[in-house]
Amino acid sequence: MTLDEFFAGQDLSRQLFEVVAAAIDAIGPADMRVSKSQVSFRRKRAFAWVWTPGRYLRGKVAPLVLTLALGSRHPSPRWKEIVEPSPGHFTHHLELFSADDVDEEVCSWLAAAWERAG
Repeated sequence: MTLDEFFAGQDLSRQLFEVVAAAIDAIGPADMRVSKSQVSFRRKRAFAWVWTPGRYLRGKVAPLVLTLALGSRHPSPRWKEIVEPSPGHFTHHLELFSADDVDEEVCSWLAAAWERAG
């Protein structure tokens, strides 16, 4: 699947994705993989995923969700959900509604996830 296919008919989601992708590019190299359900960014292992919750949920949802893999539970109230799928591995879900949501704090979280995946 291509990015154009993944984001077909979802212009705001695509714009937010481009902001996230640019932030990751500013940190360092990462491979990108597009699947039916998400776009992932990887180094030795995956560290960030973006997905569109409107494909799965009804009602008012964020145009894009950024999921990050971090080594500990981050205390920020900005996270929609934090899950520990295995000991010492925490997935953090952040709803993105505008480009302003990808701020300095989010970029620092992206950098931490990027570093941990290397």
